[in-house]
Amino acid sequence: MAERSFAKEVEKLRLGAGEEFAGEGILAITKALLQCGVGYVGGYQGAPISHLMDVLADAQDILGELGVHFEASASEATATAMLAASVHYPIRGAATFKSTVGTNVASDALANLASGGVTGGALIIVGEDYGEGSSIMQERSHAFAMKSQVWLLDPRPNLPSIVKAVEDGFELSEISNTPVMLQVRIRCCHVHGHFIAKDNKRPPMTVADALEAPRRDTGRIVLPPASFLHEKEKVQKRWPAAVDFITRNKINEFFGSDHGSVGIVMQGGMYNSVIRALQRLGLADTYGDTDVPLYVLNAVYPLIDGEFLSFCEGKQAVLVVEEGQPNYIEQAFAAMLHKAGRGTRLVGKEHLPMAGEYTGQVMLDGIGAFLRAEAPHLLPGEVRAPNKVGDGVDTADLINVVPGRPPGFCIGCPERPIFAATKLVEQELGKHHIASDIGCHLFSIMPPFELGATTMGYGLGPASASAFNSPDAKRRSISFVGDGGFWHNGLTSSIGNAVFNKNDGVIVIVDNFYSAATGGQDILSSRAGNKTKSTKHPITEAVKGMGVKWLRHVDRTYDVGKMQDTLREALTTEEKGPKVIVASSECMLNRQRREKPLVDKAIKGGERVIKPKFGVDEDICTGDHACMRLSGCPSLSVKSLDDPLRDDPVASIDQNCVGCGNCGEVADAAVLCPSFYRADVVHNPSRWDRFLEASRRATIGLLQRRRESRRLTFADA
Repeated sequence: MAERSFAKEVEKLRLGAGEEFAGEGILAITKALLQCGVGYVGGYQGAPISHLMDVLADAQDILGELGVHFEASASEATATAMLAASVHYPIRGAATFKSTVGTNVASDALANLASGGVTGGALIIVGEDYGEGSSIMQERSHAFAMKSQVWLLDPRPNLPSIVKAVEDGFELSEISNTPVMLQVRIRCCHVHGHFIAKDNKRPPMTVADALEAPRRDTGRIVLPPASFLHEKEKVQKRWPAAVDFITRNKINEFFGSDHGSVGIVMQGGMYNSVIRALQRLGLADTYGDTDVPLYVLNAVYPLIDGEFLSFCEGKQAVLVVEEGQPNYIEQAFAAMLHKAGRGTRLVGKEHLPMAGEYTGQVMLDGIGAFLRAEAPHLLPGEVRAPNKVGDGVDTADLINVVPGRPPGFCIGCPERPIFAATKLVEQELGKHHIASDIGCHLFSIMPPFELGATTMGYGLGPASASAFNSPDAKRRSISFVGDGGFWHNGLTSSIGNAVFNKNDGVIVIVDNFYSAATGGQDILSSRAGNKTKSTKHPITEAVKGMGVKWLRHVDRTYDVGKMQDTLREALTTEEKGPKVIVASSECMLNRQRREKPLVDKAIKGGERVIKPKFGVDEDICTGDHACMRLSGCPSLSVKSLDDPLRDDPVASIDQNCVGCGNCGEVADAAVLCPSFYRADVVHNPSRWDRFLEASRRATIGLLQRRRESRRLTFADA
């Protein structure tokens, strides 16, 4: 069950020539693929490109009508390897995944694909996740493009440009026999707009057709001596073909005046932010018209010497707007100017940050500083002084004013009790080295749990603990891996490696039934039926198949006591070899997405429905808040009482509670206090329910009156 359904939106993919298509960037990319006659698509989910996979999954009926094959790939490497179908056959194929983590995983397949080259167009759509809001290490796809000589497109963030980039990407790939990367940032993925559609095309050759007429060309197989010839072909044929196509088809764009003493060169994805900065500086109008010459690189690799040198003609200074570090584009342009003996001054990181996302304010400050230094006459008088630009709140001031918001688990998350149990076990047995992994469970490194020392990659949590497999060790390591990471890379790289090397550590596989961190997509072990995928393959069976002997399955992680006992057993058993615990409970977000509509429908239909809620008895709670330190649930907070004799705030559960029971389980397992209670809220109660409620109220009222009477009697005495 994906994060959201695109079932309604995908109907727009049927629009024909001349009709107006309106929607967001993700949907426009999908429509462009169909208009280009793509034959097959594969990919792996991950922000900011996850929804592209969800759109493709919801559009499978339309894809089937056109003869387009779609796969939700096991990993980014699998998706890239799929493009091998375009090596010998004139079939257009596309792969999509989050970059740069996905590009790291796909690097081997990408290098081989780029070496042998392609016959059909091969397009790799990467969601560039760079900046302070990113969830990954800060790297750029640009390095991979240069390393493997894969052309890299970076379109302006508007729908017509995005659609054109998909079309250009396929043509460029076919003309130069080279795979092409299409880089789309989060603003590009989710920008809304419209464009005039074209008819969808059935691929001239489908993958089914290719199977009927197999082809092979040893010259395209990466094996000596062909692999040595590939390098020569890249330089002598593919590169010139790419440069010619980019130049002839005017992939890169020029805006603004043909003359000027300064100019700005930018990645295509930076265009909107540059124009907005110029508007705020009074140098561009609402339509993007500006007197400052602009050179927009919709193709950032390869760069075109002639275009850039021509742009620099008559300019004393040019600013390069290149988000991220290293500054590959700036370095390349500097080399061009040096070799050509030009006197144009090239600047970039002098005025813009070396690293970090180029936000609107950053762009305003940087471009303003450049123009004040190189062309102050262009600026209106009121913005020539530095203090008139970027006068917003300083970051340091924000840190002092705005409270930090560290990432954490969702309300009712079934992974929280796993780490509560881990903390309780560590109270008994002492601290352990804990290796984390990519996924929701990585939030365990944050308060209140503060567990985990490293994270080395998706599915590599147990592998990253393998160095601690010492025969002299008196304490075992603990490592975590999610079900998504397990199927992505962990089965062989972590579990298989641990079995083969007789690792004695404890491995916890967090099974929440989905690839939850990427949006709730189904995986092999998902327990729901999927009409187009094979699910319900237990992780326990796969682990046994790898040779694990010590295996425990906790099928309800909310049972903190059982989790605690299982972890203690794994850490203290005399049995050697890897100890694997599969901790299973459904992702609460997906469970709520699945159950809430059904419950709401039942309530509206007059059916009797019971919804559990948890609370804290204010009279019993002592206010020590240990429950929060071992739970961390966002719905569990503090509440101040009106009682003047009680200064400490007590625990309180708000209306967001989903009734998972974890807080009470933790309180019980930690022997904290009996203040937690469960209340069943009955919707559309029956006559029996009403009778029981009336009886309970009457009995409770009687007891309360009797207690009050006794209190008054003792007071009088």
